[in-house]
Amino acid sequence: MASFTASSVSFSSVSCSFNQTQVSNLRKASLSFSGKGFSSRRLPSLRFRVACAAKPETVGKVCEIVRKQLALADDREVNGESKFASLGADSLDTVEIVMGLEEEFGISVEEESAQSIATVQDAADLIEKLLEKK
Repeated sequence: MASFTASSVSFSSVSCSFNQTQVSNLRKASLSFSGKGFSSRRLPSLRFRVACAAKPETVGKVCEIVRKQLALADDREVNGESKFASLGADSLDTVEIVMGLEEEFGISVEEESAQSIATVQDAADLIEKLLEKK
């Protein structure tokens, strides 16, 4: 069981993220609030999702494969937030990118999962999820 303690946590909108090195194998989490702003307020149950981003090395490899598959110029920025469509990929390009990822990482991506990949980060996260299952 993993646990973490913080003297202060700030929330922006409804999302909060933790650095991957801070939280590992987290299955369940609870939050309690105390202090000046919360003493007289009753808070509703909070639901949140903790998602760890893929390793930078994985994102980097995915960027390389995407750049190669789409024949992008070296000065064209490709990062985790890059959307395949905005890089000029059509559906066939996306299938070929997924095939390249399968070959590079030794994984098999189900068609249903492949259809949910829209960004480099999506691909990297799926790869790490599939590698964990191996």
